[in-house]
Amino acid sequence: MSGKVLRLVCTAAVTAGCVLAPLPATAAPPPDPGGAGVAQQLTDLQQLYRQAEQATETYDATAEKLKKQRAEVARLDGALAKVRLSLQDSRGAAGRLARQQYQNSTDISPYVRLLLARDPQQALDQGHVIGRLARERAETVGRLTGTEKRAGALARAARKALDQQLSLAARQKKDRDDVQGRLKKVEELLVSLTPEQISALGELEKSGVDKAQRTLVASGALDDNRPPSPEGDRAVRYAVRQLGKPYRWGAEGPASYDCSGLTSKAWDRAGTPIPRTSQEQWAQLPRVPLEQLRPGDLVVYFPEATHVAMYVGRGMVIQAPRTGEKIKVSPIATYPILGALRPDERDT
Repeated sequence: MSGKVLRLVCTAAVTAGCVLAPLPATAAPPPDPGGAGVAQQLTDLQQLYRQAEQATETYDATAEKLKKQRAEVARLDGALAKVRLSLQDSRGAAGRLARQQYQNSTDISPYVRLLLARDPQQALDQGHVIGRLARERAETVGRLTGTEKRAGALARAARKALDQQLSLAARQKKDRDDVQGRLKKVEELLVSLTPEQISALGELEKSGVDKAQRTLVASGALDDNRPPSPEGDRAVRYAVRQLGKPYRWGAEGPASYDCSGLTSKAWDRAGTPIPRTSQEQWAQLPRVPLEQLRPGDLVVYFPEATHVAMYVGRGMVIQAPRTGEKIKVSPIATYPILGALRPDERDT
């Protein structure tokens, strides 16, 4: 990462009051009257946070599908309205032809007309006109039939799309309730803890992150000699401007974000749209080894790809961590790393 961008990140992080550990440490771990150790409490809390984030990503994925489905319903409704107007015009033309045919109907055969005509050539010319009108009638009827078929097909597609939209809306409500239920469990656990216990949890979590970070850096897996691409630089700068804003599940900005809401919006502003959720990002974007990381790349966490952050250089990432926290700069090893992604790899 260029020195200029790194200074920008560090200055913004200090200004926003961002800390590198999820919880502050101010006291030594007290004895646990409930019998469970601090380590177990931390494990329980982290598991609840992880379950809540996984539910959030599921909610985000459903919300994205619902957005696309609503657009499809609107498209089909528009197409159906146009074909119905065309159908109305075709039926009007068919009605006019039917009236003309009735008014001009006769029991005399065209062959008899030709034999009785004073001017056989004129009769032949009239026969040519009659044939042309007959072809026009056939074309009108064919157009009417085809339009009716298209209208029927569009109507069925619109009904199916609407049913899918309603199904997705019901699933989104279920996913939303799941997120809220899991967040409530987090709140209940936090409320049950004393300030001393929360401090102990913060100290234990920080020490675990510091150890994981030292191990990763010592392994030589990170190389900070790679500058960001122009798109990556713009994505980082956008993410830096969001430092200090609150995490909120399902949010895509500008007032608040969840983890993938931040990364997707940053890359969208950089001119390279990417999938909305961390799981879709992991499934669809090009992957890069950790030793090739450059600022702007995405770091995905946990085996289920339920968390994502943006690399900014020197072993640090910008992330929207979890409920109750703000967007901040953190060590890359804050959570178990699944892998890294480069959204603009296809353009380089």
